[in-house]
Amino acid sequence: MTSTPPPGTVRVADLPPERQRELHAMMRDSTPLHRLLALEMVEIGERHAVLSMPVRPEAFNSTGNLHGGAIATLIDVAAGTAAARGSGFQPGEQSLVTADLHVRYLGRPHGDTVFARAEVLKAGRRLVIVECRVTDVEDRVIAAADFSMMIVPLRRPLRPVDGATPTDPDL
Repeated sequence: MTSTPPPGTVRVADLPPERQRELHAMMRDSTPLHRLLALEMVEIGERHAVLSMPVRPEAFNSTGNLHGGAIATLIDVAAGTAAARGSGFQPGEQSLVTADLHVRYLGRPHGDTVFARAEVLKAGRRLVIVECRVTDVEDRVIAAADFSMMIVPLRRPLRPVDGATPTDPDL
């Protein structure tokens, strides 16, 4: 994750501590699964997002390896974040929903963290196409995914959550 970011990119580590805490709260506090997997925003741009996830027992399968579902969740959140940023999505007026996710698992990670970099390939009026790669700390690709998200009329939650507002993205 040492490459030069595109213009308009914000690296979370470069933000003031208070803003970093706000982003952590947004990412984890509103979604228990994100908290369980310890997902963190690393970088966000106009058409991309980079998230990290530690390789730890909460994300392991029964054989002690990183669970494919944990990797798919990391991809879903990174790609959904990129889609929200790189499309005409209007929070509070529309919802974003995953239409399709195809993951190719290519290897086991080395090290204690994996990173998902998602980039919008095409954003139409309703369908947003995103490509995502998951790498380890050695920059080895461990998964690659094709992702599509639909922009739909605002959906009401199945179960209201304390503190949620209609303008919160459905990620």
